Amino acid sequence: MAKLKLTQVISSNGCDPRQKANLRCLGIRRMNQSVIVEETPVAKGQISRVAHLLKIEKI
Repeated sequence: MAKLKLTQVISSNGCDPRQKANLRCLGIRRMNQSVIVEETPVAKGQISRVAHLLKIEKI
């Protein structure tokens, strides 16, 4: 499977608690932090919910 590099570029202040939980589950804890995740159906669903807060790059 492909891998994705996710970087949080917009703050999660004022976001829905579910969106904050999705960021935590993806492994993102703070601004400008990057993580690499496998492109699985579960990860795609989580990313789609918080895509407006992230910069997404394929690796």
